[in-house]
Amino acid sequence: MPKKTARGHFSNLTSTQWLICIVACIGFAFDTYELLVLTLTVQPALSEFLAAPPGSPEFNHWVGMLFYIPAIAGGIIGLLGGNLIDLLGRRRILLWSILLFCVSALATTYSTSALQLLIYRSTTFVGVSVEFVAATAWLAELFTDQEQREAILGYTQAFSSTGGILMSGANYLNLAFGNLLPAIHGRHEAWRYTIMWGILPAIPLLLVRPFLPESPIWLQKKAAGTLKRPSIMELFQPKFRRTALLTCLMMACAYAVSFGMLQHFARIIPGGPEIRVLSHLEQQKTVSALQAVQEYGGLVGRLLMAFLAVRILSRRRLLHTFQIPGLILIPLVVLLPGVRDVDMSSWGIFALGLVSVAQFTFWGNYLPRVYPTYLRGTGESFAANVGGRMFGTSAALVTTSIANFMPGGTPSRQLAYAAGTVGLAALTIGFIASFWLPEPPQDGVLG
Repeated sequence: MPKKTARGHFSNLTSTQWLICIVACIGFAFDTYELLVLTLTVQPALSEFLAAPPGSPEFNHWVGMLFYIPAIAGGIIGLLGGNLIDLLGRRRILLWSILLFCVSALATTYSTSALQLLIYRSTTFVGVSVEFVAATAWLAELFTDQEQREAILGYTQAFSSTGGILMSGANYLNLAFGNLLPAIHGRHEAWRYTIMWGILPAIPLLLVRPFLPESPIWLQKKAAGTLKRPSIMELFQPKFRRTALLTCLMMACAYAVSFGMLQHFARIIPGGPEIRVLSHLEQQKTVSALQAVQEYGGLVGRLLMAFLAVRILSRRRLLHTFQIPGLILIPLVVLLPGVRDVDMSSWGIFALGLVSVAQFTFWGNYLPRVYPTYLRGTGESFAANVGGRMFGTSAALVTTSIANFMPGGTPSRQLAYAAGTVGLAALTIGFIASFWLPEPPQDGVLG
């Protein structure tokens, strides 16, 4: 029997199911917006708050702190949030988590110091960390047909990459026309406006909240009294231990590639020979444009992952489809330009975005299938928030720390060496670990 097309998977949805998908798409888009917004705003924001110049040890220390400390908060509180998802329901926690990161984004806009920026960034990260787990568990349980569930999870997660594109576009427009917007603290700094637009999901969310249903399987088990109480410690029992530890490690590797490598491109690109001769404003515009190229690559990667998820049954083989090209691309796209002092290739940036970001969609599809209903939020949160957010994002701090000891002679080339080394190491570890990754049940029935 031929596989359904994406259109076939979506053609028989009810109006309520369409509304569910739209809310999930908005949530996925803006949680990525909030995750990535620091990529383009950290340098101008810290330049306003610190006396130290970009590339100095103090400046790099604060960059690493802003990438890593919020991730620690997201990992710890996000794990507790996963537990609440199993206790209180998917929809309720999903809505509150989106509202949390919207309010935090508004507060970040009005920061007056690096410390305030760090605090508000941390609460934003907490909201994002909980939202991803709640949304994937919610979607997985609302759709019972395996192929339709895989397709909907995959294609709605593709909107995560539109968040990066929106962020890049917003930053570019703010750089060009920010002087026309109302002043914040008496100035028209583009980075503040770019962060501010992260509040937009709160508006449609408040309007559609009454029409969103809770997960039927969660409600049924809750009403029947058969929903066990979730326990984080149960993840370390023999039944779940291998899955929990491997998914935690591999999600850490996936996030390490993003935070330890991709998100540093915005500070590597201005050091290229054709870019460093431009004015500061033109450099920022070029960085925004190339960041958009990377996000378009990520969007194509997510769509390709969603397309292949219902066609390649082996999850390991599906993951290798993206990991192996990544191992080849990193030396060519990141390390070689650092060695030769040439500009990074836009096509290379696109391709690395494709193979790296696609792996996040893989985990959004994989994790709901390997845990039962009462433990689904907790298990997903352990992998995504402890593994991904807490440990994986520490690669950002590793990159900025080792950059000071790398060869190259200039801060951007040193950062390229460091980012390429961290990205290659993380992807290699994830690839090796994938050979022990358990395959989920093939019947597709969620327990």
